[in-house]
Amino acid sequence: MKFSLIARLAASAAALAFTTCMARAQDAGPILVYNAQHVTLTQEWVTGFTKETGIKVTLRNGGDMELGNQIVQEGANSPADVFLTENSPGISLVNRAGLLSPLPADTLGLVPETYRPSDGHWIGIAARTTAFAYNKTMLKPEDLPKSMLDLADAKWKGRWGASPSGADFQAIVSALVELKGEAVAGAWLKSLKTNAVAFNGNTAALKGVNAGQIAGAIIFNYYWFGDQAKTAENSKNVALHFFRNQDPGAFISISGAGVLATSKKQAQAQAFVKYIAGKAGQDILRTGTSFEYAVGVGAASNPSLPPLAELQGPKVDPAKLNSKTVTDLMIAAGLL
Repeated sequence: MKFSLIARLAASAAALAFTTCMARAQDAGPILVYNAQHVTLTQEWVTGFTKETGIKVTLRNGGDMELGNQIVQEGANSPADVFLTENSPGISLVNRAGLLSPLPADTLGLVPETYRPSDGHWIGIAARTTAFAYNKTMLKPEDLPKSMLDLADAKWKGRWGASPSGADFQAIVSALVELKGEAVAGAWLKSLKTNAVAFNGNTAALKGVNAGQIAGAIIFNYYWFGDQAKTAENSKNVALHFFRNQDPGAFISISGAGVLATSKKQAQAQAFVKYIAGKAGQDILRTGTSFEYAVGVGAASNPSLPPLAELQGPKVDPAKLNSKTVTDLMIAAGLL
């Protein structure tokens, strides 16, 4: 009887503390999120988070490396509380500068180790996989490259494309460097300069494949799935080929979330990251139209997507993806 009373009092005290904390969080004003993820997806996360906690969020939108470099330049004076990225290299850049707070164990535990960096300073919140989009009237399944590295062969000259200046493609190259080394990556990039058609963005590359301008292109999966879910006008002639077999072309890129060490609203910022990585945030990936993969423990992705486990992506520690090395290699290859 006495134990039951003590338990009830403890529960009441915890509930009061939580209510007080939330009230203070709401009174502290909005948190500022530097957002490089897709705006529509992030806005869904923000809406759900604010509805659940009462904490408001202001977004400052931009690109992965644009915002990552901005945070590094701002240093201790950055007004950002949270940084969300589309791919890993941008948030790894900020982390290597020592500008992210460690995430608590209960937040890290929401996502398997495969989809978060080894140091625990940021966490994966979504994923996308590399794929070869090909024109079904120009290539038969037996003609498809078995590895992304096969595209360096002269027989592919002028027949494939990519968007080398984009953060998506540079994340893929960063994984190639980690998996195969700088020499292999540098040689492959030089062949890309010779063999590939450069497009301004993955959507443009997808359109080029669909129109028969090229036979195939390296893109991320969600561009094709997103177009198929609408009118399919840019992908009706296109199918996706997944390299699998731990090939560099099967790289799974992780979107990241981290809390700035200089944030004056640590509790609110940490709560936002935990919300995205948790069930409510991951459910938005399952029910929404971003066609990015959910990465939370036990979380289901959009049913249109082939399961991540079937794609046999190579194991890459996201913390080791290095944007500067990629930039240097791409400049040396004449791609930037």
